Amino acid sequence: MTATAPAMTALANGWCALSVLHGRIEARVEHALQAEHDLSVREYSLLEVLSRQHDGEGGRLQMRQVADAVVLSQSATTRLVTRLEDRGLLSRYLCPTDRRGIYTDVTDAGLALLAAARPTHGRALREALDEARRDEALCPLVEAVEALGAARA
Repeated sequence: MTATAPAMTALANGWCALSVLHGRIEARVEHALQAEHDLSVREYSLLEVLSRQHDGEGGRLQMRQVADAVVLSQSATTRLVTRLEDRGLLSRYLCPTDRRGIYTDVTDAGLALLAAARPTHGRALREALDEARRDEALCPLVEAVEALGAARA
């Protein structure tokens, strides 16, 4: 065994704890969004990201940027956009200056659903974090997530 083995084990344990926290949060939020709004976490995230676009400099996101923001491949993002477009929550149009570019906007129905889902998302996130705080291994991660949120507010 090498001298770095304990450090690597600690690092692996930290990564495992982070994965557990993420899984618990995502499961709680997914369940709440599905039950109350017929939305997946990915669909909610996509609506949230696209709702922040604007017409100014750098305000429109290309599909590659959208894929990065919702942590999906470009093909999975395209399928997700298509599903939400079929539900009338998104619309697509050609970029006026580059006919190869396609932009996606949230429709009024999508904005209304997003507004209705935000409190559900926030409540489920809060519940997941409160539950995770009771786990000794996850408590420091919960505090770090909360500190990041406070720093950005």
